[in-house]
Amino acid sequence: MTNTADLIRRNATFTTVGFDPRLTINPRGDMMVVGCVDPRVDPAHVLGLSNGEAAIIRNVGGRVTPSTLRTMTMLGKVGQANADTHVPGTWNLVVLHHTDCGMTDLFPYPDLLAEYFEIPTSELAAKSVPDPYGSVSVDVALILDTLQGSDFLVSGLVYDVTTGRLDVVVPPTPLRPG
Repeated sequence: MTNTADLIRRNATFTTVGFDPRLTINPRGDMMVVGCVDPRVDPAHVLGLSNGEAAIIRNVGGRVTPSTLRTMTMLGKVGQANADTHVPGTWNLVVLHHTDCGMTDLFPYPDLLAEYFEIPTSELAAKSVPDPYGSVSVDVALILDTLQGSDFLVSGLVYDVTTGRLDVVVPPTPLRPG
């Protein structure tokens, strides 16, 4: 079992071999990833990202919910407020879902899922909860319908927890100019 003392020891190692005081609040990779909290699917590891390369939002199922959209908007404003640390270029918004997601275990609880998505239970089928390939397409479509901005690409990937491989479900697609 990992305890607080273990975490403090690991942090001491991190401060000597992994800490980089030059990191800025804006990710140097111009990337934001929405992914699941499942410990098998850490976006930084799955995507081979280094520290400071991407802003990562994690929630149950890696789903784009109204809360996720609000978080993305807030992070965008933080980025604008710190524009001096951003190198101009195209931002990549990546939605990362995975196979064998625990969210599928919540399907028997429609009221809980409806509350999570902030929708009526009658609309749950459209969220494609049991199918990561369908759900990533649904979530990318929601971003494309909701957010605007030039120099933004949105893509949808599915990680297979049995093989470690990624599938591109939605190739990089530009947002509507805003």
